[in-house]
Amino acid sequence: MNRFVPCGLLTLCLLAAGIGQAVAHSADEHAGHNMPAKSATSESAQVKFADVALVDQTGKAVRLEQDLVSNKIVVMSFIYTSCTTVCPVVSSIMGKVQKQLGARVGAEVQLVSISIDPQRDDPKRLNDYARSFQNGPGWSWLTGSTQSINETLKGLGTFNGDFKSHAPLILVGDGNSRHWTRYYGFTDPAVLTREVEKLSGQRNAHAKHTAIAMEPHP
Repeated sequence: MNRFVPCGLLTLCLLAAGIGQAVAHSADEHAGHNMPAKSATSESAQVKFADVALVDQTGKAVRLEQDLVSNKIVVMSFIYTSCTTVCPVVSSIMGKVQKQLGARVGAEVQLVSISIDPQRDDPKRLNDYARSFQNGPGWSWLTGSTQSINETLKGLGTFNGDFKSHAPLILVGDGNSRHWTRYYGFTDPAVLTREVEKLSGQRNAHAKHTAIAMEPHP
């Protein structure tokens, strides 16, 4: 796998031009991943949530499954703040998802971004980074001890010993049904939003079916 090559100026240009142009340049310019955005793919995933202490961008201690995933539809990314290539684009995609879903984020939907560089990314650094992408509540940026982060990433099937060479990846799933999908590459935000809508529809259908089943019969 190629070594990580910083290219901050290029990334600023890509972000200014929008996600589409970022996708067009990803294969050549985003060293450090081997899944270009133009070949973005998805697959069903089984995940396990490590019961470890993490901390969000406000300094609040959280348990990922208990405090953020349970009863929520979740869109989750993996970033580190000193990354100047993949991570700003992934975070921009997440920001677009937040805007598309509007007030549902923070209610039915929870966004989560987990730092894969916990040694450097303390809550303050994450909070400063989040300001560039976050628009409103319902988006938690998480860090913690190296051990806690590693256990979390392993459970989610996203651990990479060399965090600088991580591939762009976003997880979407329902904390109730345990149905999760991994999206590799720079996925169109509309695709992620549609997956959230699908999961929400499945929830509503299940709730309606359960309510009917529980109605008393004459």
